[in-house]
Amino acid sequence: MTDVPARLHAQQRALTAHLRDPAQVPAPPGLDARRLGLHERLVFNNVLGLLGNGFPVCVRLLGEAAWAALVRRYLAVHRAQTPLFTELAAEFVQWLQGQATLPHPALAELAHYEWVETALYQLDASPLPPAPGLDPMRAALQRSPLAWPLRYRWPVHRLGTDDAPTRPDPEPTALLVRRDPDGQVRFAAVSPMAAQLLELIGQHPGSTGTTYLQQLAQAHGMAADALLLPGAALLRQCHDSRVIGPAPDAGGRSA
Repeated sequence: MTDVPARLHAQQRALTAHLRDPAQVPAPPGLDARRLGLHERLVFNNVLGLLGNGFPVCVRLLGEAAWAALVRRYLAVHRAQTPLFTELAAEFVQWLQGQATLPHPALAELAHYEWVETALYQLDASPLPPAPGLDPMRAALQRSPLAWPLRYRWPVHRLGTDDAPTRPDPEPTALLVRRDPDGQVRFAAVSPMAAQLLELIGQHPGSTGTTYLQQLAQAHGMAADALLLPGAALLRQCHDSRVIGPAPDAGGRSA
């Protein structure tokens, strides 16, 4: 009797290995071929449908046949780390980012861009409270957990369209995606420098806007005050849209 669990687990592994990759892994002996084929199609079609719904632009970019082949490859080689269907898209993005070759060189970035909207919509976080009268140049700042600056080599927001580029732009594509208090997820194109500024605030909260702008300028070999004037306008705009706000220990006080 002690061998029963081990045998059962071995049978389950053999069955699931075949269902994942029926072309390469033979079916366990003694199973009805018709029923096995039905299960195999159900497993594949479920994964194909879930990922297709989550990445429609990727499907359009590759075409149905190439997309199905990619999903088949993913199902055959990837071992999920979560039982939650809601996390399947995130694992797929991570898998794409680790692949040496893909059917399109922009696919991993495009998939991440498509995933971000759902991830931010589902994120369990609260918007920053209003802070009227705050001077972001003098106050210690934080970035809202519901505001993500993104930088891509490819212009991901143009892929899948009739005039989609065939190679990356010379300059990186920078976007700001945020979930507003009304629950809507919105994307906006920003400059790469603006995205870097927001990344800096998110990674190292608690400094003043002036400090962040001086650090960014020095990182780019500029004079320390080179970005203060245009940066002040950007920070005020970000504050008004609640992309940034006072750091928790600042209480909205001036630094």
